[in-house]
Amino acid sequence: MDGSVPEAAVTPPDEDTVISFDRVSIVRAGNHLVRDLSWQVELDERWVILGPNGAGKTTLLNLASARLHPTRGVAWVLGERLGKTDVNELRTRVGITTGRLADRLPPDEKVLDVVVTAAWSVVGRWRESYDPQDEGRARQLLGQLGMGHLLDREFGTLSEGERKRTQIARALMTDPELMLLDEPTAGLDLGGREDLLARLTELAEDPDAPAMVLVTHHVEEIPPGFTHALLLREGSVVAAGLLGETLTADNLSKTFGLPLVVQRTGDRYTARAA
Repeated sequence: MDGSVPEAAVTPPDEDTVISFDRVSIVRAGNHLVRDLSWQVELDERWVILGPNGAGKTTLLNLASARLHPTRGVAWVLGERLGKTDVNELRTRVGITTGRLADRLPPDEKVLDVVVTAAWSVVGRWRESYDPQDEGRARQLLGQLGMGHLLDREFGTLSEGERKRTQIARALMTDPELMLLDEPTAGLDLGGREDLLARLTELAEDPDAPAMVLVTHHVEEIPPGFTHALLLREGSVVAAGLLGETLTADNLSKTFGLPLVVQRTGDRYTARAA
């Protein structure tokens, strides 16, 4: 069997479901990047995806951002079935921050323009024009993320933490219904990490913020305010559910392939070898 699903068996998810994957597999050159994975994200949920290198975390994020189609199974994003919808339109409804996007941003672009160009889904301002409302929203978002005093700075002169905050503002520019963050604290020093986690916590706790999915390798980088966790190993789900019930020593040990001790202090987690 080819794993396809008859049309009559495909039922759209509820309107409050932003991601619905049913037995999804992604196969490249005979290798399973994701294997028979089912997962659902609701409108008011904030998920963290954890796993080692090669677990399928970024692949899953690419699927959720409509940049990949499943080889087998059925994938719905924001009520649209991948493979049966215009992905270019769908992508405008999803905000995403990735290291790959950061590499495409012109280093001499002003911070304000890095954010406002998201309104046209372009990288690098050219001859397109923007409404005053667009620039006003970009200024507001940058101000909320502590970047209001750096609007005229060139992107290439920013610190790593400042670049991350600018990218998050850009991802929020189009008022997305789904926000995807691929290792947002990677490469930051301790101060930069804690500053960004505090800002992500404010966003996660905002009831008007979009549904959020954050990818990381480290439990220490989970912002307070996140509600659920998906643990992956070799493209398969180890555990999924409410954060406090899923981030156990047993589940994380299976996920990373070695005995771990997990500690929780308030809303923050740490993990170390047993």
